[in-house]
Amino acid sequence: MAKRSTVSIDDVLTAVETARDKVMADEVKQLIKLGLPKNVALKMVAERYRQRGEGDEGEQGEGGQSPWPDMG
Repeated sequence: MAKRSTVSIDDVLTAVETARDKVMADEVKQLIKLGLPKNVALKMVAERYRQRGEGDEGEQGEGGQSPWPDMG
């Protein structure tokens, strides 16, 4: 009989967030290599992943927009 190991939801979420952060960092590096300023690259990547960029703490999202604009 195979032994089953259990993984907590917190462990899965942590793994997904770590992978997302790495992908975002790689994207920012590539955009900077293309010549974009770092703050612009950070903002573009943050918008793509629906997160607030640096300096956007006071802003709320776009409000009435669909959460899936490319599918609407």
